Amino acid sequence: MISVDPEPVPPMPPPASTSGARFPRSARILDHAGFERVYKEGRRHFAAHLTVFYRPRPEGSGLRIGFTVSKALGDAVVRNRIRRRLREAVRQRRPLIAPAMDVVINPKKSALKVDFAILLEEVGRAFDQVMGRKPGAIR
Repeated sequence: MISVDPEPVPPMPPPASTSGARFPRSARILDHAGFERVYKEGRRHFAAHLTVFYRPRPEGSGLRIGFTVSKALGDAVVRNRIRRRLREAVRQRRPLIAPAMDVVINPKKSALKVDFAILLEEVGRAFDQVMGRKPGAIR
């Protein structure tokens, strides 16, 4: 039997530009050990729809970003939808010049239903916190 969500999910706007908005493997945390280091040694930033864990990296340059979407948030379809929304928000708000830092974004269930503009703003504020800037600073 096919289940239907009682509330429609707000659509994501199309990407602004795909030329500079790539999310390559080198910009992602891919292994379990990388996630564990960030959780155990890093700091946290709490927001209404997500929690961001971050940790400076001694080697390399730029941000590496990982996403953890718990099974408690829903089935695979729901988790993938949340992950896609977050990935797009990160593409649009990721600082172009950044220190060597690992960032793990852990969404809350509300990240699925919240308006995409609000999610963009929260991700932007989280990056401001990670980079040590005042909220709303020029990115």
